[in-house]
Amino acid sequence: MTSPRDPLSNIEQELYEFLLDFLAEHTYQPSVREIGRALKIPSTKSVADLIISLERKGYVRKHPGRSRGVSLVGFAGAQGTMPVPLMSVNPVTGMLEADDHVTLDRRLVGAPDALLVRALPQGAPAHGILQNDLVIVHPSARAQEGHLIVARVGGALLVRAMTRRGATLILDGAGTGEEVELGVGDDFVVLGVVAGVLRPPRPPSANEGPATE
Repeated sequence: MTSPRDPLSNIEQELYEFLLDFLAEHTYQPSVREIGRALKIPSTKSVADLIISLERKGYVRKHPGRSRGVSLVGFAGAQGTMPVPLMSVNPVTGMLEADDHVTLDRRLVGAPDALLVRALPQGAPAHGILQNDLVIVHPSARAQEGHLIVARVGGALLVRAMTRRGATLILDGAGTGEEVELGVGDDFVVLGVVAGVLRPPRPPSANEGPATE
């Protein structure tokens, strides 16, 4: 599976979560020495190398020449939360891009490399997922037969149950009766396995009356 953000090692995840919580508590980032003390890493070079790795994987951004010059990509939340990139397909390039970041409770997200995609009418008309739902995707999870996955197929993001027929990946019709068959040479990328769904509040429709006892 291909992810816009590479998964973190155990020590990288520990550092990332420390940076998230430190920033939420203090409103500024820790120094390299403070990181070393908290994570019990005696070498400042080892800490610096870990920060470089987080930057390369897309979780932080370094600002050379600035004191405490590390910022967390997309983060503006409270302790125990993390920014999750909201992905879409660029209509010009066809590439996946992060439109925005949504700050969520880490216990809800479940994985440091998690992504969000917005369900569109052509993408998820079934499986209990509605238009404009935010779908949590785990890129590192291994998809099994029948799992819901998110895939970019051409310029569309689809939420579908997955099966295999030999070397062909089959995405179910999601109520349309039209399966999608994907194989070598087709323009598709599997983002990952669906781990949850967030449903934004919706105004009641004109046909919905007030609740009655």
